[in-house]
Amino acid sequence: MKAYRGALLYFTGPGQAHYESDGLLVVGPGKPDAADTAGATAALNCPRVLAVGSYGALAPRFAQLPSTHFAGRILAPGFVDMHIHYPQTDVIGAPAEDLLDWLERYTFPHEARFADPAHCAAVAEFFLDELLRHGVTTALTFATSHPASVDALFAAAQRRRMRLITGKVLQDRHSPEGVRDDTVQSLRDTEALIGRWHGVDRLGYAITPRFAPTSTPAQLRGAGELAARYPSTWIQSHVAENANEVRWARELFPAARSYLAVYDDFGLMRERAVYAHCIHLDAADRALLRQRHTAAAVCPSSNLFLGSGFFDYAAAARAGFSYGLASDVGGGTGFSPFHTMLAAYYVAREGQTKQGLGLTPQQLWWQHTAGAAQALGLAGVVGNLQPGCEADFLVLNPAATPLLARKTAQAGSLDELLFALIVLGDDRVVERCLVAGQG
Repeated sequence: MKAYRGALLYFTGPGQAHYESDGLLVVGPGKPDAADTAGATAALNCPRVLAVGSYGALAPRFAQLPSTHFAGRILAPGFVDMHIHYPQTDVIGAPAEDLLDWLERYTFPHEARFADPAHCAAVAEFFLDELLRHGVTTALTFATSHPASVDALFAAAQRRRMRLITGKVLQDRHSPEGVRDDTVQSLRDTEALIGRWHGVDRLGYAITPRFAPTSTPAQLRGAGELAARYPSTWIQSHVAENANEVRWARELFPAARSYLAVYDDFGLMRERAVYAHCIHLDAADRALLRQRHTAAAVCPSSNLFLGSGFFDYAAAARAGFSYGLASDVGGGTGFSPFHTMLAAYYVAREGQTKQGLGLTPQQLWWQHTAGAAQALGLAGVVGNLQPGCEADFLVLNPAATPLLARKTAQAGSLDELLFALIVLGDDRVVERCLVAGQG
């Protein structure tokens, strides 16, 4: 067992953070939670949170346990990124007119390079190091259509003891040579990868159609059959990101009620299914997300960068479906959860095309930690520091820069402290990142 002393931040409910100015976090061997069916964590013996609370209340119980004191620092749960593309690490900041132009000019040429296993391995190492440097300890990420891209990322994550979910992209049409796959072989490769990696240590597999327009009905049908055969896997794709994309999907699937309904028609909406963006939806679509227990990955920096639109937080709240935050690198402009939370604040406030509302700092932080974990079906496993959670946590420095130090010193409430970190914070705030109790 190990104990860590410092200020503590964790969540007691949706958007409800608890803060201890002088707290104690105790981690040690623990049994997997009943909700944790993603991996064989018992075999990994992943350390878990055993106790958390005020130092004064807990110290007597653990008097014989030496503690590491992080004076002036905040111990907080690792961030959870619900949607990110590891092969697009080198696409960040590429200029384009809109989503479809950006895909053709930059994304597909970069992804074609992942036919080379050595390139896959090099990018995987850099990508995961960047995630951890920014405090992201769990991610649901796209690979490419090449099985080697999946093997490389899983192997690199396993060495780091990370909880990571990824999958081979399925795209057998409307894609250039180099990334387009074969319908039958793509499904065989997917099933082989599930058998090789899903449930190994802290790793999980996601069945991954790129988006409906780049998959034939046969490939989508096969993906749905795999999803039914392997219910503990995840499903990930994109939907309703861009108005032109929505029109294209309707032309390709005229019998479907909506773009989102295409996935439902092929059995690709269920628990552990996550659809990125979910901007251009109607009330029936949002109701379907709730009915199927399917989650949305909100990608505000990407949507702002590509001019795709604004996620409607008020409509999502009325519908009652699950969602959480995502960087969407490389459409997203960086790995920083602080920048993503700030972009979400801007998107929620926008009131010209939808109802604007103000998200509290605690709500923003929840969406990138415990709320995102809940949307992934991993509530009580990651994204929080409640007893039983896996020991992925950060040591944050609220005085990492002169301006941030000046602002946080004047904070008169938890919301003021968290908002200062959201607005002014970046990777410099993340002083240390511990994964499975190590780091």
